[in-house]
This record gives sequence, structure tokens and C-alpha cells, in this order.
Amino acid sequence: MTPHGDGAGPTDQVEHVDVLIIGAGLSGIGAACRLRRDRPGSSIAILEARATIGGTWDLFRYPGIRSDSDMFTLGYRFKPWEDQKAIADGPAILNYVHETAREHRVDSLVRFHHRVVHADYSSGQRRWTVTVERTDTGETVTMTCRFLFCCSGYYRYDEGYTPDIPGVDRFAGTVVHPQHWPTDLDYAGKRVVVIGSGATAVTLVPAMAPDAEHVTMLQRSPTYIIAQPGVDVVANLFRKILPSPLAYRISRWKNVLTQTAVFQLSKSRPGLVKALLRRLAIAQLPKDYPVDVHFKPRYNPWDQRLCLVPDGDLFKAIRRGAASVVTDNIEAVTETGIRLRSGDQLDADVIVTATGLNLLVFGGIRLAVDGDEVHLPDTMAYKGMMLSGVPNFAYTIGYTNASWTLKADLVSEYISRLLTHMDEHGYDECVPERDPRVEEEPFLDFAAGYVLRSLDKFPKQGAEAPWKLRMNYLRDVVTLRHGSVADEAMRFRTGERSPVRNTTG
Repeated sequence: MTPHGDGAGPTDQVEHVDVLIIGAGLSGIGAACRLRRDRPGSSIAILEARATIGGTWDLFRYPGIRSDSDMFTLGYRFKPWEDQKAIADGPAILNYVHETAREHRVDSLVRFHHRVVHADYSSGQRRWTVTVERTDTGETVTMTCRFLFCCSGYYRYDEGYTPDIPGVDRFAGTVVHPQHWPTDLDYAGKRVVVIGSGATAVTLVPAMAPDAEHVTMLQRSPTYIIAQPGVDVVANLFRKILPSPLAYRISRWKNVLTQTAVFQLSKSRPGLVKALLRRLAIAQLPKDYPVDVHFKPRYNPWDQRLCLVPDGDLFKAIRRGAASVVTDNIEAVTETGIRLRSGDQLDADVIVTATGLNLLVFGGIRLAVDGDEVHLPDTMAYKGMMLSGVPNFAYTIGYTNASWTLKADLVSEYISRLLTHMDEHGYDECVPERDPRVEEEPFLDFAAGYVLRSLDKFPKQGAEAPWKLRMNYLRDVVTLRHGSVADEAMRFRTGERSPVRNTTG
């Protein structure tokens, strides 16, 4: 690829790059590093709507913010995680992302305060025209690119999800959503109620408990919670006796195989896993604790994501009496707390609505092809990273049953190979073309509330490969890292607009 592309039309006043990456979080920085390593001749720019690198790990500032999986799999494949803690806090992860960007010299590629609002692909010019809003000045900027790579995740960053809670306006204390945590919030010596039972709630409760008078986790229904050591003793032993890169690879694969085994066992023998998780909870909770009331979900393990608590910190807070769990429904918020449907009252000075996130597909960017808007639910996801009928476009959405970065790494490697294949064969366009015989399925087979609320806005997946979105890293390693980039579904085109298919990649 050349810096100015090969399409017709003036480029003097509009900047053109080979690959335009949207988002400077964990996925975007990883994608830029991969392209820099594999394709040093390509021109790259990263557009970031916020003022800094880091995405999720810069945005969320609530107490105890940490990874919900180990850093040997959440870290990049090409950048060993060297901290002693396997379950890392937010600042450590943010530092890791910044360090990676500096080491691979991609920090200089980031354009801050650049929010992409619209992107239109021209089949005649074989390029995207991207409309960008400057969030600092309000001006509009236009760029063009040959390939558009969306790494913005699927969370809505400006607004978390808060259900309609009757009477919340009457509350005399402080109400806060974790996504917008005030830096000056003082909860020392105060009664805190955390509404929710997901990953954010189980992080907040033990983090706030040492300073608060008491913290109550109020949940409508239980979630599966599993304790895991914050320090991976085996991985740290490997680091003492093996070179760092080799130790990291072994530790990464050890944890990948463990995660995969737990997930597969949960799906094939849910009763067994239920019983095991219940037994583990009983062992860490006070004697005669009502485990089945507060820690026995109605669904099977991994129908929703398992919540990880490092070193059992939530259970420890409950044993100390610093925290408690209440399973009930909210009748209304009063001036002094929360009245429950059972008739009980939870007194509170601070209410934290850890009630989830809103999803926003591709950061809300409006896509068009030759001026026709792309209606995402009408498209089908190809290999979980491209869209039917949308040329020269890819996106990163990680696993729901494993670390996000495992999939992000595979996607960036695949896109790098795809672009190299196109260059080697003289193609300037690639587009997956949907087979109408392939049956549609929902994009994500996942029962979490934040997914179900927004699933109708997502593309579809198909019932068979390459349209099937498989939440299986081992299979994806075979197909995405080592498989051909050309198959029956992918069409390549040259400047003469002739479709080409099935060229070995």
C-alpha cells in the first residue's frame, strides 16, 4: 500500500492513510502494534474520541477497578505481562497499555479528541471517506483510508445503564453510577448500598468495605462467583526458571486451557459445576450462611459470565461483617435509603447503581456503502470480525467467555495477513458476500442483561462457518491464525472491478 492509495479523486486537502483504526484502547493499540510489526510500510492513524490512550482502563475510576480475568490472557500475545499480580488493578493495566504503545511507537499515531461519526465507502475509488468530529473544538474533519478497522469495543462510554428506580429523586444522600465515579466522593464511615451483582458490584463491595461503615450488595437474583488467587504462583515460578518470553507463553497457554476446560465442563455438565461452585462458596462463607438464597443463580454456569473475586475478597468482607448481601426487589427509594418489596428497609448514605452498561455498536458510527446506509441487523458477521456486503472493513469484539484480548490479538493478526494477501495479489478490495442459504442466529448467544437489551441493533451471525461466531479460542487459533484468508464467502476485486475468489492465502 502507498500513503496516498490508488483511487481516483483529489487527495491534496484530505489526509489519506492505508489503515484507519478507530479507538486507542486495549484493542486499538494492539492492532496498531501488530500492523507496525508486520507491515512497516503501511501508513496508519488511530482516531480516539477521548483525550488519552487506554479506553475502558482510563474511563473507569471506581474503587477497586481491576481485570476480571488473568493478565496472562488479557495481556497482548507479543508483550509479556511482567507484574507479579495476575489479577491486576486498573492503573497497572493502563500503564501496560501506555508502555506497549511507547515501545512500538504507535502513541504518535493517535489523534485525540477525534470522534468518528460517519464513514462512507466508495466502490469506484476503493476507499472510505470518514467524517470526524473534533470533541475539543467542535470542528469537522474529513479523512480517507483504504481499510477501516473499528476497535471501539461495544460499550457506550458516555452513559451507563440505570433502570427506572422509583423515588430515587427523593433520596437525601448521594447516588452514583460506577461509570461516572466522582473523584471527590467521600464514603468513609457511611452506609453504602451497591445495587447489582455483576463484575462491577463484586469489585466495589470489598473495595469500599474497609472505609465505609457497612456495604450492602443488593441484588434481584444471585450471580455465580468464583474466587481465584490474585497471584499466579505457577506463572511466577516459570518466570524464575525460564526466559521471560517462554515463561509468558507457557503461562498464557496454561490459563487458556484452564478457562476453556471450565467453560466446556460448564456447558456439558452444568449440574456438576453448579455443585462445585456452591461447595466453594460454602467453604468461604460464615457457618450456616444462606448460600442458596444469595449465591445460587437461576441459570446455568456460563449462561452469563462467571464473576471473579481475587483471593476471595468479597467472601472475606462478608465474613468480617463489613459487607452483606441482600436478595430482594426494590419497592422504592426513600429519603433515607431503599424500601424493599419484602417490606424491609436498607438505610443508606450512598447508593451505587452498579446496574450495568449500555451497548453501542461500533461506537455509534453510521456506515454507508456508495451512499447507502448500512443497516447492521441486515448484515451477517463474517468470522466475527467483518460484515457481509461492507468492503475493506473490520472490527474487534472479544470473547464473552474468556479474555477480550485473546480474540483481539487474533483479529489484528488476521487483518494483517489479509492486507498482505491483497497486496501480493494486486487486490484493492475485499468483501464477504453472504450466502442466503445460511440460517440467521443472534450475534451473541449470551444471556447477560446488557446484551439482551441491545441485541436487536447488532448484526446477525450465521449457523455455520465462516458466519458462525465461535467463542472458542482454540478453534479460532486454527482458523484465524493459521487458516486461509480466502474462502467461498470472501470476494477480492482488482481495479478493473473483476471479482476474484478462492485464491490461496
